[in-house]
Order: sequence, then C-alpha cells, then structure tokens
Amino acid sequence: MGKATNQVSPMFDLEKWREIFDSIGKNKLRTVLTGFAVFWGIFMLIVLLGAGAGLRNGFEYNFKNTATNSIELYGGETSKPWKGLPANRAIQLTEEDIEALRNAIPGIEHISGKFRVWRGESQLQYGMNYGSFSIRGIQPENQQLEHQRIVKGRFINEVDEEMDRKVIVIAEDCRKELFKEEDALDKWINVNGVPFLVVGQYEFESGGHNMMERSPVFIPLNAAQKVFNAKSYVDEIMFSFADNSIVGANIARERAVHTLARRHDFDPTDDRALWVNNNVENVKTVGTIFGGITAFLWFVGIGSLIAGIVGISNIMIITVKDRTKEIGIRKALGARPADVVGQILLESIFVTGLAGWLGLFLGVLLLEGLASVIPGSEFFRDPTIKIEVALYALTALVIAGGLAGLFPARQAAAIRPIEALRDE
Repeated sequence: MGKATNQVSPMFDLEKWREIFDSIGKNKLRTVLTGFAVFWGIFMLIVLLGAGAGLRNGFEYNFKNTATNSIELYGGETSKPWKGLPANRAIQLTEEDIEALRNAIPGIEHISGKFRVWRGESQLQYGMNYGSFSIRGIQPENQQLEHQRIVKGRFINEVDEEMDRKVIVIAEDCRKELFKEEDALDKWINVNGVPFLVVGQYEFESGGHNMMERSPVFIPLNAAQKVFNAKSYVDEIMFSFADNSIVGANIARERAVHTLARRHDFDPTDDRALWVNNNVENVKTVGTIFGGITAFLWFVGIGSLIAGIVGISNIMIITVKDRTKEIGIRKALGARPADVVGQILLESIFVTGLAGWLGLFLGVLLLEGLASVIPGSEFFRDPTIKIEVALYALTALVIAGGLAGLFPARQAAAIRPIEALRDE
C-alpha cells in the first residue's frame, strides 16, 4: 500500500501566504491604489444606500400615525354652477355625512369626523397654569385611523360621545405645562372656561424641523360641537376600507365624492368642491419614487464596485506577468495548475475582501454616526441599512474578487515551464 499524503488547504498554507504578502510587498503602491478603488466602491455603495434609506424612512414616517388604507375628505368651495346653483359656494361637511358615507361605501372599516378648533383663544387652564393647544373634537374610531397610542388612562369612547361627556385626552407636553410634576389623570381642566376631565394621555412626537410643535388635545366630537357652537359641523371625515388596492381606493373615493355631491348639490367632477387625500395612492407614489431612487443608488454603487474589480483584475494580470518565470519553475518542479490557480485566486480574494471589509466597516460607522447626530424629521430619518444588506454586499464583493482573479489565474495555469524559463 502506498503512503497517504496530507495536503494542506491553500487557506492555511503558510508558505502560500508568505508568497502572497511578498507579491503585495513588491507592488505596494499599485496594490494600495487598486484596493482603494474597491474600498471606495463599497464605501460609497453603503453610504448611498444608507442615505436612500434615510430619505425613505423620513417620508414613510409621515404615515406612522395614519391608516394607509384610508381617505380623508375636506369641504372646499365649488368652482362650477350646478342645477341652477351658483359657483363659489362653501361646502360644509356635517355629522350626517358620516352616516351617509358609512352606508354608501362597501367594505368600510372605520370612519370618524373631526372638528378642529382653530381659534387663538382656545386656552387650557389648571389652577394658575395656562397653555394654548389645538383642540380637536373626534369620534372614538379616530384612534384606529390615526393610531394614537395611549400611555396612561384611556381614549375617547362611545359612551363619551353618546352622553356628550366633557372629557379630554392630552399628551406629555400639555401635562408638563399645566400640571408640572403632577399626574394629570382624573383632574379637571378648563377649556375656554368649560371644565373637562382628563381621562387619558397619548404619545406625541413633534416633527424634526419644528421641535417646538405642540400636541393637539382630543375631546368628544359632540362635546366640541356644543361647547364651540358648531351645530353638527365637521371639518374633516376620514375612513378606512378593506380593499387597500389602487382600484379599491378609486372605487371608495368615487363613491364618497358622489355621495357627498348628492347631499350638498355640487358637480361630482368639481375638484374644488372637496379636497380628497387618498393615502393608498400616497403610499404607492412614495414606494414607486423610492424604489426608483434605490435602484439608481444601487446602479451608481455597483458601477463604482465594478471599477474597483476591474482594477483588481488588471493588477493580477500584471502580477502574473511579473512572476512568469517563478510560475514556470514551480510547474517544472511539479506544481499542479490547480495550485497556481489557487495561489492567484487567493491573492485576489484577499486584497478585495480586505479593502471591501474596510469600506463596509467605515461606511456603516459613518451612517451610525449620522443617525446619532441628525435629528429625525419627515424628510430624513435613521440613515442606516439592514445588516443583511451589508453582508450580501460583502459576500458579492468577495465573489467578484474571485472572478476578477479567475482570468489571470487561468493565464498563469496555462504557462508552459520551458517558455517561462526563457522569459526575460
């Protein structure tokens, strides 16, 4: 029986690594410049993707407190005459419109009217403490539409609305201004001189561009209409529906507009009579825009990477040419073509992987630093990328490094020892 031979994997062959570092040492400047191209390519890819994610996160944050399968309706002013009625008539929505829409739109999930008290004298008072806050009369289903998260107590409920209870839900900024260090729950505050009982506190986050923005406070719609003498008026009607496709949203929008057009006698094609905000379309538009932006950023980043990979391939071709005689001697002494190919590939992957890892690390580090320094806003927020994206990019880079070294490696493997020994 012949003796079994133990072969050392090229990855752990110290002699091969000495040769790799010796080759790199002989071409320091060339290797550094080529490695920098790879480093810069993946660094820019990570930074661009992070910036794109920051833009996307900022715009998507606008929908954080809004049901994306919803439509908002506001009364406007007619621009067309209709059935003998003149143009320039104000369209005032009412509480009765809410029930009409509930019955007219198929698949409706939640619907709520809202009355906004814009008066400057809307002042809240507790003891000797005062504060001016926007007061909004809403219905209980508003919580499913605008996703107010209660941190203490409860939200407005059906009993509050039916019994015209004078209850109020506030946020932390209002609590601090009126109650200082006290707990606000079950305390009475004056709203324009009318006492309201605090039954809940919700979470409110001001926008990044306006850190002084104040939270609105919520009271039952019926109570708001009576306290502020608003009859049965509402400023806005918002509803969500089961079919959140574009087709479903268009059907719901058309039903809503035609229903209100019949009730208020205006031309349903009059775009100024109602202001309609279709959140399904808004989400789709944002998704399409940022899908295109992300694709463009990938295109630019991958272009930079390809430039670096081409540089790696070129330097490996030069390396093979410089080591023609050495490779020929190794083959004459019994080195297999696979050994030569493995040597060249290992060097290519090492240079690519090291430069790529450094670019990835510094790119992620820069994004984390920006995320901690830049305050979140509706335009830019949390410019980071998912770790799996970074790992995919690095894996793809290492594979590309192997492919970059493949052609030079095959050239080296094809060298004939007798021709190599004649090479000068």
